[in-house]
Amino acid sequence: MADPFQSADLEEAVARARAADGYAARILSSDLLSVGVYVLPAGAEDTQRPHREDEVYYVVRGRSRFRAGSEEEPVRPGSLLFVRAGVDHRFFDIEEELVIVVFWAPPEKSV
Repeated sequence: MADPFQSADLEEAVARARAADGYAARILSSDLLSVGVYVLPAGAEDTQRPHREDEVYYVVRGRSRFRAGSEEEPVRPGSLLFVRAGVDHRFFDIEEELVIVVFWAPPEKSV
C-alpha cells in the first residue's frame, strides 16, 4: 500500500524527465493512480504508443496540437486532455517546449 501522503516538486520532476529522455515515471503513486511528468522540446516528435491505462494530461507549459483517434485539439498551458486506454494519441506541431503532468489510472504499467 502506498504512503497516505506524498508530494513532489514539479521543477525537480521536469529536470528528472529531461535527464531520462523526456519522461519521469511515478513521481507520485498509489494502488489506484500514478503521476508522471512528460517533457517534449519544441519541434520534437511524440512517438508514444497506445497504453493499457486511462490517462489525463495537464499541460503546465508550452504549445502544440494533440490528436487522439480522429480528434484534434490545440494545446496550451492549462489544457486538460483525457485519453481512454488503447486509443492512439500524440502531441504534434510542438511550437514551445511542453511540460505535461500525466495522471494514469490504474497506475502506469500495472495492467
